[in-house]
Amino acid sequence: MRSPDSNADGPLAAVPPTEQTPLLPEPRPQDGVLNSRCDAENGSLGEGERQQKHPMADKMHVLLPAVGVGVFLVAVDQLLAVATYARIGSELKALNNTSWIATSYFLTLTSFQPLYGKLSDIFGRKACLLFAYAVFGLGCLGCGLAQSMTQLCIARAFAGIGGGGMSSVVTILFSDIVSLQERGVWQGYINIIYAIGSSSGAPLGGIFADSLGWRWSFMIQAPLCLIAWIAVYFILDLEPPFNDHWVSKVRQVDFLGAFTLVLAVICLLTGLDSGPNLGWSNRITIVSLSLTPVFSALFLFIEMKIAKHPFAPGHLILSRDLFPCFLVNMFGMASQLSAIFFVPLFFQAVKGLSATTSGTMLIPATTMGVCGSLTGGWIIKRTGKFWWPTTISYGLLFLAMTPLIVTTWYGSLVGVTASFTMSSVGNGSGITTILVGLLANAAVEDSAVAIACSYLFRSLGASIGVGTSSAVLQQVLRTQLASRIGEDAGQIEEKVRQSLDVIKELPPLLAEQVRASYQVATVAAFIPSLLFGLGCFAATFWVKEKSLKR
Repeated sequence: MRSPDSNADGPLAAVPPTEQTPLLPEPRPQDGVLNSRCDAENGSLGEGERQQKHPMADKMHVLLPAVGVGVFLVAVDQLLAVATYARIGSELKALNNTSWIATSYFLTLTSFQPLYGKLSDIFGRKACLLFAYAVFGLGCLGCGLAQSMTQLCIARAFAGIGGGGMSSVVTILFSDIVSLQERGVWQGYINIIYAIGSSSGAPLGGIFADSLGWRWSFMIQAPLCLIAWIAVYFILDLEPPFNDHWVSKVRQVDFLGAFTLVLAVICLLTGLDSGPNLGWSNRITIVSLSLTPVFSALFLFIEMKIAKHPFAPGHLILSRDLFPCFLVNMFGMASQLSAIFFVPLFFQAVKGLSATTSGTMLIPATTMGVCGSLTGGWIIKRTGKFWWPTTISYGLLFLAMTPLIVTTWYGSLVGVTASFTMSSVGNGSGITTILVGLLANAAVEDSAVAIACSYLFRSLGASIGVGTSSAVLQQVLRTQLASRIGEDAGQIEEKVRQSLDVIKELPPLLAEQVRASYQVATVAAFIPSLLFGLGCFAATFWVKEKSLKR
């Protein structure tokens, strides 16, 4: 799935997208302001008229903090959960299934992020953003109250429905208001907020896990969602896009395409999860993996031939100008997310660090990731170029995976932290620059949908990356435990794959063998990150450079 940032790049041909969908071209009175801006940028208006702009443009200093609360929450949630995965899995006796905490969230995120592009065109940016905050808050509350891994994953999936809108609608909203060349700078401000959230999220998650309990790391987000909802409700001033009956609006939403996409992703993740746990020859594994390409092909067919208002139009997905941008986002997110998911596991399972300490160890990476994002936006503003910053950024992400693997093999905390920080710098910068590249290559009328599609690819990448690396880790861990422990492998293997707390109860020699097994398994889990990083770096060479001044 692509990141929102990757879509915002392209040469904004004329005017940032308005709340009016291209598929519903009835003009609205307020569109005159934006149309005037479009004409001004093309030199067809007088000097006085050229100053006309989006009504919210002069209120960005107030709007940014309002939507920033939601951005902060998304960032906090991601690393709050990352820092506590091991503790959650141990408490619920399902450590071998913790990847579903992430994949269940990304499953609905993947499906609903692109839908928000169309929904925000139909119902309005403000209504969709408020809906997203409400759903996300309820989902987080459900996570805190969950009594089993199944309940937790269901609540995470529900939260993902809201999480998809909290990020994508803000990106679309900013593309409506801010000019293309300034987009990187404002994205940098958003990334500062994101960095503050992600930097504090990991240690906060660890502190909650080690003191009040991991449940509070989710429940505390519910009141924050309420604050975000109130701020956006009173500050964001936008006219509703259309006055059509809600039934006619809902008919324009591509639910069939979304449902088919969900089936395809579920089959893929179920197959990757059941393979190492039930066996690759198990019926569930074979059927799930076999149905994945079937549903994927059906999804493409629906989007290209059946859906009247597809959320992932074929002419956008398969566009020679946009497809490389989508691939960069998908592979980049697959590489970075699979790494960020298993670095804390290395800290806790191999090095025996607490959740608080492992969360704190992530601060340098998240902080430098934001610095990379700000640098990418600054370079674009100064040079007007996005291709070479994108290529260098994702080249750094790819190169960082090799020292990450090597330092994990040798068990170096400093080396792992430094390597992961380097990959975060590359990914942080690349997310901003590829967004500008995407918008630069997209037609003005396709900008909102292109951004939504980028989120689709970004979320797909996250799901595939975490799912693939988890499958590799579980498979290698079983093999390593069996070869190192011998006769008692079966019983011990089942326990240590469900809870890290078991390691503390084992005899020192046996515990050392288990930690060594986790170390080798973590190294193996980073290999898919390396391959995804290579795919991302290679895809950047097909991204087309275009002027940002149009």
